[in-house]
Amino acid sequence: MNNDSFQQEVLNELGDDKLSEIAGVLGTDAAGAQNVVTSTADAFAGGLAQKAETATPEEAEEVKAAFAEAAEPPLQGVATLGGGMGGLLGGGMMAGVLGKLARPVANAVAKKTGLPAAGVTRAIEIALPVVVAVLTKRATQRGNPGTPTAGAAPGSAGGTGNAGGGLGDLLGQILGGGRK
Repeated sequence: MNNDSFQQEVLNELGDDKLSEIAGVLGTDAAGAQNVVTSTADAFAGGLAQKAETATPEEAEEVKAAFAEAAEPPLQGVATLGGGMGGLLGGGMMAGVLGKLARPVANAVAKKTGLPAAGVTRAIEIALPVVVAVLTKRATQRGNPGTPTAGAAPGSAGGTGNAGGGLGDLLGQILGGGRK
């Protein structure tokens, strides 16, 4: 899956201030913080892709519903409900789906970077609302990819007949590129 633009979009949305905050939390420089953020974006995308591969029909529907909800116009001010994990309340179902992946992502990124898991977890708490915002923005730009009326063939992104494949197609639409 080509996530380079996804990673860059997350970095752009974070901005220099949040990247500096992450660097401070990690005790590293801006390049180290950027590496953690790109690794985190990659790990979330990979975690979603893996979930697509192994999803039960119920799990697939949960993720599809999260993207469908994300594609709906947001309520005024929802994205500004505070920072950290508390800010995820504004992310609805998408935040819930990504929240379930947060601990495994933190462990994977800590292992990859050699940084302490506690610091990486805190960095993810800072970055996660931005990841939710980028995914929401991408879902909105592509219409509502979680429904068959978004130009998807029956049984693909909005269908229920092929849960894993439909979810993989959906993730390909949102993240760009194909499944791994």
